[in-house]
Amino acid sequence: MEKYYLGCDVSKGYCDFVILDQSKKVAEANFQLDDTAEGHTELCRIIHDFTLYHRDSIIYVGLESTGGYENNWYELFRKIQSIYNLQVARLNPLGVHNYAKAGLNRIGTDKISARNVAEYLIAHSEKVSYNQEEYYGALRRQWKFVRFLKKQKVGLLNQLESLLYNTHPHILTYCRAGVPEWVLRVAEKYPTASCLAGADAEAVAEVPYVTLKRAEELIGAARRSIAATTDPVTGQLVRVVTQQILQVGNTIKEQEKLMMSSCKIPEIDLLKSFTGIGNFSALGLMLEIGTVERFRSVKALASYFGLHPVYKESGDGIWGVRMSKMGRKEPRWILFMVATCAIIKNEMIRELYLEYLEKGKTKMQAIGIMMHKILRIIYGMLKSDTLYDPEIDRANRSKAVKQVMVQRTGKARRFQAQDHQAPISRRQNKKRKEQGESQNDNIIKNGIITPAQEKDNIILEEIPMR
Repeated sequence: MEKYYLGCDVSKGYCDFVILDQSKKVAEANFQLDDTAEGHTELCRIIHDFTLYHRDSIIYVGLESTGGYENNWYELFRKIQSIYNLQVARLNPLGVHNYAKAGLNRIGTDKISARNVAEYLIAHSEKVSYNQEEYYGALRRQWKFVRFLKKQKVGLLNQLESLLYNTHPHILTYCRAGVPEWVLRVAEKYPTASCLAGADAEAVAEVPYVTLKRAEELIGAARRSIAATTDPVTGQLVRVVTQQILQVGNTIKEQEKLMMSSCKIPEIDLLKSFTGIGNFSALGLMLEIGTVERFRSVKALASYFGLHPVYKESGDGIWGVRMSKMGRKEPRWILFMVATCAIIKNEMIRELYLEYLEKGKTKMQAIGIMMHKILRIIYGMLKSDTLYDPEIDRANRSKAVKQVMVQRTGKARRFQAQDHQAPISRRQNKKRKEQGESQNDNIIKNGIITPAQEKDNIILEEIPMR
């Protein structure tokens, strides 16, 4: 059976296509179609004619994930799978981009990008998963909409804070831990300090959660206010911004309520058994994970979340281990909020957090470690379909054998020992001397015999064991 590869470079409103054979030769030259009914019909006709000419063949289709622009084309290929012998896959744009960079292409066009997609399917077939189901597609779109509204609300709150600093500076003392809704209601009704100074205390107390005593305090502070701006234009702007914040907040509550009532994901109740994971965070984690069967191990899941450590070392010995933070930041944001909540409410996570602080880790480093720990717990819960039990984790930790740190000759130097006469830098020379001294001290103090040369073993036999 002949194999052909259809590369699709999706753009807003149109898409470029090219078909290659297994030897990366062009079987169907580049063509471009619009994302319309006519364009989809023409694509079906082209595939139909191609399969008639190449009867004993299979077509592998690849589309990059482009934030939703590829959905119409992807669904079209899914629908015609029952008619034609083809398989379709969504591709990670990062993989295709790095493959194109490795090819040292100097020119980047839509035609070349479509060819890069097809060549990626050929060169890295083991990394491509075809015909994957789209889990929770409608919920994911609703989730993204709610996140957009929350970002919009944060922007409006920042704008309001700047306005209140000039119109109601005294009221900002109530906003140190966020802006309460009663502050928004007061600012909407009395947008400037001069408006609030002339108000009646009983009228101000009609605002929900504002007592008569607080109303008198607000009016007294407004009369002593140093507000620089009292003009009606700025007051009208404050009123509009507060109304927008209240409206967006109500929309967020309605969407979250609708989202939680419409989702039928059994794993959400499973995740909520972990103290620190609520309704919204459980839903967000499941939308990001999809199904745990997608990940062959917990390390693969940690890499998907960008939590895996990255080690970098230069020739002069400058090194460091950092969280990779590769991929989308949305899942890490959810896990960060879960970790900070679990540190307060979850006894086991709090114990581990304090333990790492005592070891010298900074607070952010310890939180990152807790994020990785919680993700491993989530993976185990989903994989075994069991509720969270802290005793299971404690039992697993007690079984872990503490490894004795023994410095040995690295595999990279197994063919030649380090030579101080090599033309190395001063820093590298110092590093080699320190490594040699550290190994000698370890041998003398602990009596550890490392797999070294015969000469070293003879010297070790003369050292008395303590």
